[in-house]
Amino acid sequence: MMQGVLPNMSERDREEIAAFLLRLRSARFADQRLQQAVEAVPRRQFVRGNIVEPYADSSFPIDCGETMPSAMAAVALVADLRVEPTSRVLEIGTGSGYVTALLAKLAGRVTTLERYRTLIDAAEERLKTCGVPGAQFVQEDGREGWRDAAPYDRIILHASMETMPRVFLDQLAQHGQIIAALGPGQGQQTLVRLQKVGSRLEREDLRPVRYQPLAQGIARKL
Repeated sequence: MMQGVLPNMSERDREEIAAFLLRLRSARFADQRLQQAVEAVPRRQFVRGNIVEPYADSSFPIDCGETMPSAMAAVALVADLRVEPTSRVLEIGTGSGYVTALLAKLAGRVTTLERYRTLIDAAEERLKTCGVPGAQFVQEDGREGWRDAAPYDRIILHASMETMPRVFLDQLAQHGQIIAALGPGQGQQTLVRLQKVGSRLEREDLRPVRYQPLAQGIARKL
């Protein structure tokens, strides 16, 4: 048995995870803790049943007209966030819950915000199935962060904004970090790491990306 996997994981899951871990080790951006988290969270639990290769290098549709990033892109985001065992993490955009599950395996506390109740309920059930505790699910759009659990050591936004609002700086702990896509909604964006130093944010550009703009309001019917 691979270290960290669920006892009831199917042979298919084990083979898929083992193959993906080989690719991760070749890419050399995921440390041992993150690799162990990937082992413990079968991605097949988070994709639709008609998806043949859950670890393929493509995004997949999920409910409510949303999408989830490829496995490699999801793990790269978590690696970028540099989560520590004591980190208090705010995630904006729960989606399928795959990134949420990885974060919950690595961090001390995870608060995840999502506009759609349908996505929250499904993600919460998936984390329970995978035996991943410790995430708090909140139905909110995330445009104002979430003051109730602040301050945060790490914040990740699965959406783009033209500029980073002051509210996120206010909710970030000293030396805390934010991963977000900055740029116009229709055009070139840059995934950046912002670190709080005193009363300002120091910026490090990571790579070009294309994200949907952060939407406003919660869904009333889904």
